[in-house]
Amino acid sequence: MISAMDVILRLSVSAILGSLIGIERERLSWAAGLRTHMLVCVGSTLIMLVSAYGFSHILLSDKVVLDPSRMAAQVVSGIGFLGAGSILLRGEIIRGLTTAASLWTVAAIGLAVGGGMYVAAVAGTSIVLIILAGIKPLERRYFSDKQKRGITFLVHADTFNIGHLHEMLGASAGRVSKFVVKREPESGGYDEVSIVFSHVSEKEFHKIAQAFLKLDGIKSFDYTDI
Repeated sequence: MISAMDVILRLSVSAILGSLIGIERERLSWAAGLRTHMLVCVGSTLIMLVSAYGFSHILLSDKVVLDPSRMAAQVVSGIGFLGAGSILLRGEIIRGLTTAASLWTVAAIGLAVGGGMYVAAVAGTSIVLIILAGIKPLERRYFSDKQKRGITFLVHADTFNIGHLHEMLGASAGRVSKFVVKREPESGGYDEVSIVFSHVSEKEFHKIAQAFLKLDGIKSFDYTDI
């Protein structure tokens, strides 16, 4: 049997460890944030406790044999439905995979705490935080495809809109994360168009920029890495 204090301790530890990962996701304003990760971790711990100790009175019989891993296996497969809810498709870009993976991992951390494996749970939480928060700057620095790139140009008023964007770029239009057209009073009848692309390689961005440079009525053109 397990004591009441140990049950409370394990649930509390899982809530703390889940919150550490949830805070990192909350910081980036993802749908699955602090409370979601805490709930998943605590829920997994509770399921593991029930699986391991909830039927101990039945096991007093010599003819009853239970496998405490059976409910843990259900958590591993069932948490996939919750993770799938955090995955979004925007154009041709899939977002939320990292959050879905963190939910799946935090469920494993909860199971570890429920099983009394505190060292494994704390070590797993530390490694997950390093992966989520520590590797992100390296991604931005060394993987240029993850960067956002923007272009800004002046074009004759009312001659460019989002419909033209799809005609020009085709499938690459799905890379657009921001599109703004505004009239500049002092520009002498020109609109300022600002477009931001995400998850676009340097080669693809150069190709896109060349397409815009061929537009009729372009007065000025500028592009930057964001």
